Amino acid sequence: MASAAIRERPGGLRGWYANLVSQGWVIPGFVAVWAACVILPLIIVVFYSFFSIKNYQVVYDPTVATWISLIESGRWIAAVRTLRVVFTITAIEFLIAFPFALWLAKGCRSKTLKAVVITLLTIPFFLDAPSRIIIWRAILGTNGIINTVLLHLGVIDQPMEWLLFSEFAVHFGMIGPYFPTMVFPIFLVLTLIDDEYVQASNDLGASPGQSLIFVILPLALPGIIAGIVFTLVPLMAALIEPQMLGGGFVNLLGASVEAALRELKYPTAAALSTVVIAMLALLLVLLVAITRRRGDLGAIFHAMRR
Repeated sequence: MASAAIRERPGGLRGWYANLVSQGWVIPGFVAVWAACVILPLIIVVFYSFFSIKNYQVVYDPTVATWISLIESGRWIAAVRTLRVVFTITAIEFLIAFPFALWLAKGCRSKTLKAVVITLLTIPFFLDAPSRIIIWRAILGTNGIINTVLLHLGVIDQPMEWLLFSEFAVHFGMIGPYFPTMVFPIFLVLTLIDDEYVQASNDLGASPGQSLIFVILPLALPGIIAGIVFTLVPLMAALIEPQMLGGGFVNLLGASVEAALRELKYPTAAALSTVVIAMLALLLVLLVAITRRRGDLGAIFHAMRR
């Protein structure tokens, strides 16, 4: 009751907040705090990549020696490999997650089943990464379940060694943990789409495929973009999965940054982190451009269909 009385008084919390809004302090204040906590450290990391290390001490004289050594040592290959793995997994996640989210939002009529499925999707968030990944080594290994069963059935003559400690294993092991981060944003947006839009397109003679392309996809685009961001960004810094399933043969940027930090090569770690920041910035610009043109998405698909 006391808190309600405070809110009701003109000088209470509500009046204080209304005063802040009227004076235009809320948004600039939020931007200032966000910039100080997020943007400023990223800028410092970028500047740190232009320093060097001598006798385990940072030399604060600007130089491009770290970047030159980054290229000469071949560490840039890890960036290329990371891009290939990350974009491949993100594409696979989307191709699997979108139909699943569409079924969960529009096709699943049982509230009990929907609640069970959503609960099951949250399980990976309650388990640490090693616990989720270690089981695949017992399944994909040379003496694992898959090879043992196939050898017993006579399907193969010798174990398939490429199932583990390869890019295939890394791809396979990452799909499950990052599946919920792609499904949930798409599912939430699809639940907000009014069924009358789809019904109207059907009444106008559109086929289910046309309704999907020209109605559902454009309306679901914010959720698709959010799912891509929430999936792709953590994948860029993935460390546990490549180490446990790649066996040291699949070196991604996350492992390269950790190795540089372990060797006390802080400018090298900053340079590798700068590469990640640059790639994420380019992705953000691309997604913003797509979002601004989402109204033309139906026209683009229509032109492609022609």
